[in-house]
Amino acid sequence: MKKLTLLCAGALAGGVFTLSLQALADKDVTGPLPLNELRTFAEVFGRIKQDYVEPVEDKKLINDAIKGMLSGLDPHSDYLDPEAFKELKEGTQGEFGGLGLEIGAEDGLVKVIAPIEDTPAQRAGVKSGDLIVKIDDTPVRGLSLTDAVKKMRGKPGSKVTLTIARKTETKPLVLTLTRAIIKTKSVRFKLLEPNYGYLRIAQFQEHTVENLIQGIQTLLKQNKAPLKGIILDLRDDPGGLLNGAVGVSSVFLPKDQLVVYTEGRAPDAKMHLTADTQNYLRPGESDPNKVLPADIKSVPLVILVNGGTASASEIVSGALQDHKRALIVGTQTFGKGSVQSILPLANNGGIKLTTARYFTPSGRSIQAKGITPDVQIEDAKLTSAQQGLRIREADLENHLSNPNGNDKPDSKPSKVIEPPVQKAVPDGSDKGNDKDQANPLGPREPNPATDYQLGQALNILKVQQILLKKG
Repeated sequence: MKKLTLLCAGALAGGVFTLSLQALADKDVTGPLPLNELRTFAEVFGRIKQDYVEPVEDKKLINDAIKGMLSGLDPHSDYLDPEAFKELKEGTQGEFGGLGLEIGAEDGLVKVIAPIEDTPAQRAGVKSGDLIVKIDDTPVRGLSLTDAVKKMRGKPGSKVTLTIARKTETKPLVLTLTRAIIKTKSVRFKLLEPNYGYLRIAQFQEHTVENLIQGIQTLLKQNKAPLKGIILDLRDDPGGLLNGAVGVSSVFLPKDQLVVYTEGRAPDAKMHLTADTQNYLRPGESDPNKVLPADIKSVPLVILVNGGTASASEIVSGALQDHKRALIVGTQTFGKGSVQSILPLANNGGIKLTTARYFTPSGRSIQAKGITPDVQIEDAKLTSAQQGLRIREADLENHLSNPNGNDKPDSKPSKVIEPPVQKAVPDGSDKGNDKDQANPLGPREPNPATDYQLGQALNILKVQQILLKKG
């Protein structure tokens, strides 16, 4: 059997999940089978087959029983039927068929976390915070996220109708979208101004490390000189490949520095992953880090985080924070500190099973806590009410506890920068300026003038340069 090690938070419409592949020997089930409980299961199964008001297929009953068994463990364990399992594996390459939506669950409905850039969903005007109430003629309430993803996926060129509830609209919006091949861009970059580069990782995929290095190379060419500071934007990055997180960390850390370690019941769930090529490269690949100048490992670095920063992106943040390699700026992260393994089944399906917790180099578990930023800066575009609506790992039913103690943040930020007070908009004003009201949780065009957190991160880098010169 093979095991696919997975780190992710949330679900992406179209089935974007990220995986890394490693060998795993078959394991025998230990201990005797619970015969009395299995007899009860068989009895209930028989009663449904005999007495339920309508006939039910055996396959449906068994599949639903498996789903219930896994979903009752924690929010991230799940059963994947053959179709879902295939979609999940296809998503590792950052290309899939669908609409281009990052989604989550809220009050039994599907909530849009963010539309993926340059996709049918974004072009149709779907916004972060929208609630999808119907997919074609199927009400969403009662559907699992996996089932909702299935209904939104389909053959490129085919159409799907979404009925959306939006807080700013009095009536539901009905949008007809044409499915397309979605190619997610894992890394974006921009020279904010001379000497200061910006890198954004939207999700950790197979080619994230090499794309990040290509981005740094391009910034260096554009700048025509060594950079004085880099901002790594991990806001709303739901995670992805574990080896991708190690590889990204290795770009900024010296070789062999510990990035993350994992603890689980099985021996193969105990790993110590350092900034070494064997921990992030696939067999036969050459180290892309070799092309970068040595000073990249010492250039001042700020990492932007928020409540949507989860899993693999928290691994990077925690590692660089522990090694004092980067200053973490923003708000408390999501707090997903567990590892999911994708185990193939004989029916060509699989199970997504939580098999370990991961820890930062200093031994911190971020499970249900998240990473506390060094400098806390709220998003100026969010009201206090919107900030309070952020769903984190600790809010999820059946979430794993933190092995180091309670689920509250360990410490307070060393510094808090308050955003400017937003002026109230009088009733009756123009509500049609969507560009000014663009959802701050979705994909961003990096602009320090309009993105308060980004602007403050840039100011921090400039202050660091002044201090370096004085030193």
